[in-house]
Amino acid sequence: MLKFQQPPKDYGQVYLEDTDQALPEKLNQNTRYMFLSTIAKGGKSLIKSCKDMHLNRVVAYKTLRSEFIDDEIENTRLLREARVSAMLQHPNTVPVYEVGRDNQGHYYFTMKLVHGYTLREIMDYRERYDLIQLIEVIEQIAHALAYAHAHGVAHRDIKPENILAGPYGEVLLLDWGLAKVWRKDGTALDEDTGEVSHVVDSDKTITGHGKLQGTLCYMSPEQIRRDPDISYSTDIYSLGSVLYELLTGVPPFDSDKTYEILDMVENKQPAKPSEISKYPVPKILERLCLQCLNKDPANRPATMNDVLQALQQNWAAELVRA
Repeated sequence: MLKFQQPPKDYGQVYLEDTDQALPEKLNQNTRYMFLSTIAKGGKSLIKSCKDMHLNRVVAYKTLRSEFIDDEIENTRLLREARVSAMLQHPNTVPVYEVGRDNQGHYYFTMKLVHGYTLREIMDYRERYDLIQLIEVIEQIAHALAYAHAHGVAHRDIKPENILAGPYGEVLLLDWGLAKVWRKDGTALDEDTGEVSHVVDSDKTITGHGKLQGTLCYMSPEQIRRDPDISYSTDIYSLGSVLYELLTGVPPFDSDKTYEILDMVENKQPAKPSEISKYPVPKILERLCLQCLNKDPANRPATMNDVLQALQQNWAAELVRA
């Protein structure tokens, strides 16, 4: 199990003065949160840390950036993200506490403020971790995705930056902002097919070319094509891409040019992990990885439970023999 430095000793410490402090006779929702600092800026959203003055805890507060605050589609997406995150109550997802409007009428939601390192940060120091520790992270994310798929949600943005390992052994799948859900009759919104342009445009203007590559390297061919019938198998492909990088140290497809990445994802086959990795690669994990990366969703593992079954095989015995 991956273990990291603990939060500062006094951070989140529970004191009697805080637990027994009386609530005001009249609660004013507009003064509930005391803002502390900005945690992250996304392409269209903003996350701040703030203290919930009613419960005396520090939480994460997410809202839209000012330039998108009146965008109807982005407001719908933010509300959808809040509710999807809240409805998927699983140990490997982040709890949502509240959704509401601020004193100007704008949407926000609050959630658990999590600490730790993203899988991207962990992989930047790959040599410090053995494969058993890293695959445990992938297995926990697969559990979260199996749960989401069973409840009718595809994540659609699986990448190392959205996987977090905390100081107490927790592993969390973050950012359900691109999640796809379906109506009761099985149809989906037409705007869902614009996910690639949404990701590409925001990354070009906000987070830079390197981030754009990092996102595209994990997207499935059907995401690149904007396939309106995209389903849970896209998450299987993306998790396979993350697994590939864990096994080899590099993503399955990479280039300095965006159009080359797009072409490789759609038309090229990745090298076998065992052929390019400086680490031993168990055959069980190599087969699983390459099957997840199949261009045809029908030829990938049928469900995330099938992925879990392969991850839980005794592949570590191969490392001992090696």
